[in-house]
Amino acid sequence: MTGGLAPLSQTFHEEARDRLRAKASQADLDGLLLLRASNLAYATGLFLSENERPMGVWVPVDGAPILMLPDLERENAEGTGIEDLRFYNEYPGEHPAELWMLDQIGPKSVGVDRLEARFLDAAREHCTRLDLTDHAIAVRARKQPEEIALTIEAAQYADLFLRHLLDTGGDIIADGGTEADLMAACLAHARGALLDTHKANFAGTPMGITASVHSGPRAALPHGAVLERRPQPGETLLAGIGASLGGYHAESGITLVVGEMSADHRSVMSAMAACDAAGAAACAAGKTCEEVNVAALAELRSAGLGDTIRHRIGHGMGLDGQEAPWLATGDATHVADGMVFSNEPGVYRPGRDGYRTINTMIVTETGVTIPSRMQADTPIDARVLAI
Repeated sequence: MTGGLAPLSQTFHEEARDRLRAKASQADLDGLLLLRASNLAYATGLFLSENERPMGVWVPVDGAPILMLPDLERENAEGTGIEDLRFYNEYPGEHPAELWMLDQIGPKSVGVDRLEARFLDAAREHCTRLDLTDHAIAVRARKQPEEIALTIEAAQYADLFLRHLLDTGGDIIADGGTEADLMAACLAHARGALLDTHKANFAGTPMGITASVHSGPRAALPHGAVLERRPQPGETLLAGIGASLGGYHAESGITLVVGEMSADHRSVMSAMAACDAAGAAACAAGKTCEEVNVAALAELRSAGLGDTIRHRIGHGMGLDGQEAPWLATGDATHVADGMVFSNEPGVYRPGRDGYRTINTMIVTETGVTIPSRMQADTPIDARVLAI
């Protein structure tokens, strides 16, 4: 864990705007109007809470950017390096803020990353051409070294939660502890370490830990609330952890067995390990995202677990915890260096049990690196909570 890291610099965001300009030019646009909070953060370094008040930045192919915010964000706009700052009074106002922004830009060929349908006709009247494509997410998909450094560091804290769960979970359960008790103890441990190391340097930027812990038949729910339920001997316990630093996300996850591991547990976990490895290999080979999904899930199907699959193998990660590209059917994007994905084999047997592991994958020019190390450092037979 590295305490010397710092938030992305103003220079990074200036270079990000250059990448966005190049993308707009390729799309034969005059520029991009970015309204999504994560796109705004990428282009400006402003991590502002998304709310009902629209916030946007105009990144023209030629000329200076314009940052457009509600007046109550005036002080937050300073220090971005963007000189042209414009503010509207309040939401909802007499004139919708999105249309006010288009007025500020003038009649141009504009790419807008999102727009409510009720504004579509009026927006077209403000533009010579309106392109409702999120071009910024395609730029963001390939991370720069500074972004990857934050992802690598965030992964260490997701792992830290899981290591604490493996080290202490058996004792907590033996003392009558529940899923909620397990999560609270491990969350406090990982979040405390994250803040101790990074709160001074990263104040004002998003950082934190999110977690889920499910056991027994409830582990068959890919998503679900953490309950005051005590895991029982012989059950699986599924833990999926997300961590963020400087706004950048990573994930790590593992399935543990309470008490003794059975041959069935071991068989399912081995199939999931093969699924994980196939997904990483397909990413390293530069397959399309949907081909990665097919290659990975084929391992579960060949193990006779096809009817237990409930979701894709993974998703992109960056300024959003889940973002494009998607390792799923329907995404023909070719995997390329700089992309960051989750790798999430899942086996769900309703009324019985569930399994999921999660690795963070960083695609490089020579293959794939895995900064989340919990699975690599914990052999299948060691994934047991003794009680």
